Amino acid sequence: MAITLRALLQTQLQIKIVDIGANPVDGKPPYLPLLEANGARVLGFEPQADALAKLNAAKSANETYLPHAVGDGKNHTLHICAVSGMTSLLRPNPAVLNLMHGFPEWGRVVQTEEIATRRLDDIPEAADMDLLKIDIQGAELMVMENGIHALKNALLVHTEVEFMPMYVDQPLFGDVDQFLRRQGFVLHRLEEVRSRVLKPLLVNNDIYAGLSQWFWSDALYIRDFTRLDLFSTDQLLKLSLILHECYGSYDLVLYLLGEYDRRSATKFATRYQQEILMAKPTS
Repeated sequence: MAITLRALLQTQLQIKIVDIGANPVDGKPPYLPLLEANGARVLGFEPQADALAKLNAAKSANETYLPHAVGDGKNHTLHICAVSGMTSLLRPNPAVLNLMHGFPEWGRVVQTEEIATRRLDDIPEAADMDLLKIDIQGAELMVMENGIHALKNALLVHTEVEFMPMYVDQPLFGDVDQFLRRQGFVLHRLEEVRSRVLKPLLVNNDIYAGLSQWFWSDALYIRDFTRLDLFSTDQLLKLSLILHECYGSYDLVLYLLGEYDRRSATKFATRYQQEILMAKPTS
């Protein structure tokens, strides 16, 4: 069996993950490898009762899920849509949704509910998180603006971003990008940029097909790695574990381990390159 990064580092560090909008509608979460290796603890938030029940039915001992709607601490209208993955604190925007196949029905509001939200900074369990994963259909920036203290020591933010306002008055990618850069993060990459064919064209009779227009994506932001002097030694190792296990960012992991070696007189970077990277099969 090949050596793992955790075994190479001989560390018992636990990654603290906060998942806002933990509804499993999109399949397995990106941090699952850490969770399965007993290397992480997850605190998830999901206000939709059905989705919360599914999460609690399948959770491990390292997962805790709470029913809070995270936002700005004010009362809001929850717009419950025909497809639960479209449910949002914001109202679906027909001017954009009507351009695409499927979305006018998926984003149809079937019920509204007045709910109280809690600020991320007011939730003590969320303090000192290492990784924030957030997907709440357009209200991501609202949460982050009310979670500046909680974000202070975070190493990676995995957030959904939109390039077109799929919800009314929704902040877009540029707004999220500027905010996170002000908090000391840099854009690492966009994951799975999603396009959809504009009506009336239909490609291969597939309503999920994309063509020319970008609509949304997941964006990965990491703590600014040009300022490693601001990282603690534990943070160097934690970000290395996250990037290796969840995102395959091996070049950046090697760079971070080199800085750890410089401070600690270890040789993890050399061993990582020889024992882990060289052992990976080429595609």
